This record gives sequence, C-alpha cells and structure tokens, in this order.
Amino acid sequence: MGEFDLIRRYFQRPAVAGVEVGVGDDCAVLVPTPGARWLVSSDMLVEGRHFLSTVDPVRLGHKALAVNLSDLAACGATPRGFTLALALPRVDEAWLAGFSRGLLALADAHACPLIGGDTTQGPLNLCITVFGEAPPGRALLRGGAQVGDEIWVSGRLGDARLALEVFRGTVAVDGAGFEEVRAAMELPTPRVALGQALRGIATAAIDVSDGLLGDLGHILAASNVGARIDVDALPRSAVLAAQPPALQRECLMAGGDDYELVFTTPAGAQLPDMGVALTRIGVIEAEPGLRVVDALGAAVEHGLCSFDHFKS
Repeated sequence: MGEFDLIRRYFQRPAVAGVEVGVGDDCAVLVPTPGARWLVSSDMLVEGRHFLSTVDPVRLGHKALAVNLSDLAACGATPRGFTLALALPRVDEAWLAGFSRGLLALADAHACPLIGGDTTQGPLNLCITVFGEAPPGRALLRGGAQVGDEIWVSGRLGDARLALEVFRGTVAVDGAGFEEVRAAMELPTPRVALGQALRGIATAAIDVSDGLLGDLGHILAASNVGARIDVDALPRSAVLAAQPPALQRECLMAGGDDYELVFTTPAGAQLPDMGVALTRIGVIEAEPGLRVVDALGAAVEHGLCSFDHFKS
C-alpha cells in the first residue's frame, strides 16, 4: 500500500461545516467564526518516550488527540480541527485500522475533524497540531492568577503514573485496580467542556501533563505570584490511596500524564457543574514559590519535581 492509498483508506473524511477544504489538498481551508481568535497547539508522541510499544493502537489513537485537546481545554477553546503528521516503520493495516478508529472516534466526539497532515516512513512518531477558537479576550491563559485566588483541580491525579510504575515493575497492582489506572494512562479524558465553562470564571488555567508541581509552577511564574497547596487534599483514586504515602505523593505531585485542569478562581466563585469533580487544593499567595503542606498545615518536604524531556 502506498502513502496516498493509506491516507485515503484510513484518514480521508467527508467535508464538515467550518472546513471548506480538508484532507487531500496542499492546505486545508478553515472558515473562522467572525471575530473569534484562533488557538493553536502541537504535541508530539514518540514510541518509547511517551507510549509503550505494546499499547493498543485504538487507545494510542485516542490519546494522541486527547493530549492536544487537553491544551485547548486549558485555554477554554472550542475545537475546530487538527492535522496529523505520522511516521511509520512500515504499513501495518491492522495497526492503522485500530489507530485511526481511536483517533477519529474522539475527533467526532468533540466535533474536531482531521483536516490534513503528512505520512512518512521512519520510527513510530505522532505529531498532532490542533486548532481551536475562543471569543476575543476570553481565552484562559497562565498569567492571570491573583493573590487570594483559590486553586482547583478537576478529576483525579496520579493514576497514570501509578500505571507506569506497574509497567516498570516497581509496584504491584492486580486485577481491576490495574485496569483502572491503566485506563487513566492510556485513555485520558480532555476536559474541553469544562474549559469552555470556565471562561469568565477562572483567572488562570493549565492542563496537568508533566506533573502538578511543574504545571502549577508555570501559572505562578506567568502570574508573578506564589502558592500553598495541601497535599492531603489532592484528589486520588482508591487504588492510589492504597499505596504507601511516599508513592502517593510522588504520583500526585510529580507523576504527570493526568490531563486534568488546574485553575485559579477568585475566592467564593460559583463553579460550573460539568459532571466532573472539582477539588480545592490551595490558595495563591504573594510570596514567590510553591509551598506544600499537609491537612494540619505542616510543611511537607518532598524533593520532587515534574517531568522534563531533557532532564528525565
């Protein structure tokens, strides 16, 4: 099978509203909403670095797009389309069928059509660029947190890192518990609707991709503020809660791959009910830096840091 046959069979989609020209030409042609602002983000997933070679291709297709949609969610954007650059060691039709099924099912769920991209031969590598839009001045950014704001996080943290440790052989989790944390690692849920609902409410936001400490740290740096968070308040599953306290804290604060939203709001703000749990985990302070305390307010020494591609 040649390159263009591959594209037609697995990635060609019918035209949809808002896309004047999609897959199959030199460029896609999108029809912007009058007055809206474009939001664009790219993420690359490399075999052996971001995913295991044994991962189900359906799940890999889902995750490849989910991590990009999570960036749009963090900015409160409405998805409009995405491109896919795909390097394959060889044409594997069973793998392509599964990968495209997982990818396009999530795309359809968020009305985010595939509008173009590229394919080539090489080590397995996935790069998606996603396009979204938001009303002028309404995009959620990292730089708006104010002293006294509350810090919130959606969903639960740490399960993806726990699953990774199981795969590495450093932790044993059996049966249904392993399947639960494995799903968190391989099938993250991008909080797109929540991000849109937080427009005009949240003062700053980011998605938790590299670990809570580092990602919240980006908000603090951009906003020129500090913060205090309660490690005992961090939301976790029963599977993670059954692990030793030190491992829990590592997974919760430095694990990454959660793709939940961490955001700040004025104290007492009315939060939207989007069917996902929202947990208050701390407060923005004037003193620079991020301080971690326990439920009693005692300082927690942890020595943890978030993932960095060139330091990890």
